[in-house]
Amino acid sequence: MDSEIKEEIPVHEEFILCCGVETQVLKCGPWTDLFNDQSANRPKLLIFVITGNPGFSAAYVPFVKALYSSVNKRFPVWVISHAGHALAPKDKKILTTSDGMSSLTSAFLYNPNAQEVEDIYGLCGQVEHKLAFLRTHVPKEMKLVLIGHSIGCYISLQILKLAPELPIIRSLLLFPTIERMSESPNGRIATPLFCRFRYALYVSAYLLLKPWPEKIKSLMIRKYLQMMNLQTEFSLLNMLEPFCLVNAAYLASQEMMDVVKRDNETIKEHLSKLTFYYGTVDAWCPKEYYEDMKKDFPEGDIRLCEKKIPHAFVLGFHQEMADMVADWLKDDLSKI
Repeated sequence: MDSEIKEEIPVHEEFILCCGVETQVLKCGPWTDLFNDQSANRPKLLIFVITGNPGFSAAYVPFVKALYSSVNKRFPVWVISHAGHALAPKDKKILTTSDGMSSLTSAFLYNPNAQEVEDIYGLCGQVEHKLAFLRTHVPKEMKLVLIGHSIGCYISLQILKLAPELPIIRSLLLFPTIERMSESPNGRIATPLFCRFRYALYVSAYLLLKPWPEKIKSLMIRKYLQMMNLQTEFSLLNMLEPFCLVNAAYLASQEMMDVVKRDNETIKEHLSKLTFYYGTVDAWCPKEYYEDMKKDFPEGDIRLCEKKIPHAFVLGFHQEMADMVADWLKDDLSKI
């Protein structure tokens, strides 16, 4: 199945400037420009994946390919990196909103308020980064399905809260870190590490990784991917890029401090659109968080994993996750 997906499904890579920051966007399916595509088969819906932290979008390629296949290749599936978590290779062109577009489209897309975001690498900045992308790269009439993973679930809820004008028909929250992060088993370890010793991590990352030749980094990443049984045709060199790791650590420090109280008001307002999927072996959002959600929202679509899928499902469980997601979306997509 994986080999078939790899051979048959196109994934287009772009590096764009979003809020003035290099951003990697991976677009699964034949549609790469939703604004200028006026063909009869232009899709009416986009499935948009928001990653966990670190936000290495290339690690999600097997998942988005499997999901695209599982929805019968009818809709594009896009995944975006977090701001500061991806640097374009030296030979890769970074697109601006005007590249390859008519002057009318470019003028329509340009949004001066989206060019500068305060603390772009922090948690609030990452929310604004995703909002800016959706507002400037997706036609306003195009329906949306948001799929958040880990902290991407928090960002998805914030998008629902801050942008009611976006035509979001569903939001699927996979292994949702939306509350009490510092109290979770992993959070109790991560909080002192990222909040108290963050600068020591910064210095260590630069001293240890910056001198390494790119060939050595590529070899180490290739070995790691083989161990994890993860196949992606796009570079994951950013995993060993100090700039990206420092930004991931900075975002993690804010997650530990700011993701405390669950946003029940937003959940209640959009409950009919939401699906929550909790793990049974997840040290970031333990089973008690699932039980609390079920108690507080008994009418909600709140599910508990029965397959022992780990929090980092992209490492070896992308097909199982894609099949479940496609099944949850089946009724909604049949109406499009």
